[in-house]
Amino acid sequence: MNTTRIESFSVSGPSVRTNNASEASGSGKLAGLWAGYYKSHPPTSETVYGVYSNYASNASGDYTVMAGTKTSDTGDSAVAVKSGTYLAFPANGQMPGAIIDAWKSVWEFFSKEQLYERAFETDFEQYTGPTSAAIYIGVRPRS
Repeated sequence: MNTTRIESFSVSGPSVRTNNASEASGSGKLAGLWAGYYKSHPPTSETVYGVYSNYASNASGDYTVMAGTKTSDTGDSAVAVKSGTYLAFPANGQMPGAIIDAWKSVWEFFSKEQLYERAFETDFEQYTGPTSAAIYIGVRPRS
């Protein structure tokens, strides 16, 4: 897995606070977040992001997800993706199944000893087309 350097950028849009246990149980909020986003923002050629931030702890804790597009706004309605080193996990195919499968790849990858560990600062999904996306996971060298 190759690393890539991402420079900080901001995304604006609606957000929810959730956790993986709620999402896996079927009582999660992510499906509603995305349904609401696309209802009020019909698909265009603009790249769409799902930014994961404000992690309470690790993959088991609460986090915030914002669905949106890049913005120059840095106020309360935006979240900044932090500059840093990220690993990219591709998600190609019918959504949301392809992005769910990519998240399974993320969890599998980090379930084993790696050169890197998750930073749990900001991660993001980048949707570049109706069947093309990637998940970028912020990492740091394993301590």
